[in-house]
Amino acid sequence: MVRAATKEKTDTKTSPKTSLATPWNVIVHDDPVTLQKYVTKAFIKVFGYGEGKAHRLMMEVHKKGRSIVWTGAREQAEMYAQKLQAHHLLTSLEKVEA
Repeated sequence: MVRAATKEKTDTKTSPKTSLATPWNVIVHDDPVTLQKYVTKAFIKVFGYGEGKAHRLMMEVHKKGRSIVWTGAREQAEMYAQKLQAHHLLTSLEKVEA
């Protein structure tokens, strides 16, 4: 008895699973001491934001008690937080919820 060999062609497709690092938020909190104009100028200096965006973020800090002023990679977020703290702003970091 002769058996025929069956050749099955199988296509195996693999897709590499790459995951990006979770972004981090830089948050500035309201405090009763720092002047609004100073906070606006700090945002302009640290982030290079325009006057309008810096003012809008400062008002959010003032009215809501906090504002997410930047989101991105953890190392850069830590650097921005340190720069803001050097300007005597209350700052924290939080991982972005997926």
